[in-house]
Amino acid sequence: MSVELPAVRLSAAATLLAAGAVLLTSLAAPASEGVDAHALIEKNCTSCHGSEMYTREDRKIDSYTALETQVEACNTNLDAGMFPEEVEAVAQRLNKEYYKFDQ
Repeated sequence: MSVELPAVRLSAAATLLAAGAVLLTSLAAPASEGVDAHALIEKNCTSCHGSEMYTREDRKIDSYTALETQVEACNTNLDAGMFPEEVEAVAQRLNKEYYKFDQ
């Protein structure tokens, strides 16, 4: 059994699929876009321990994944209240300024 759809319905379906593709593309932008990571770092990180944690030779963070994990651990343990996109933005900013790990 074969079903034939009118051309109008196919055109509408194609339009909806194209609109969905555009929406998905716009959602692919980094979630951390628009987050003031610098302010979050000053409020939640360097206000306690300064930037020496990031510049010392014997630092414990050795990968970008470890950096993200540490930022989330600090967020949770200190009840900083950062949203996931803020945690991501902080990790990205710390990596850009201090760690320079490949992502």
